[in-house]
Amino acid sequence: MPRYDYRCRACGSTFEVSRPMINASDPASCPDGHDDTVKLLSTVAVTGTSRGTALPPKPAGGGGCCGGGCCS
Repeated sequence: MPRYDYRCRACGSTFEVSRPMINASDPASCPDGHDDTVKLLSTVAVTGTSRGTALPPKPAGGGGCCGGGCCS
């Protein structure tokens, strides 16, 4: 289930809420009970593995779109 980060405008605390994506835009109260909160923009870290397997190696060569031949 996705986690969404919020900040409370009243007390300044930040907190996470886990909820289904269909409820992503629903308001959230801070743990201290304040209702004046704002959803924060979260960043996603991307690593070199996918589902526990390594990504295929990049082809060696001149780089570019097709090894450098079409970009000259």
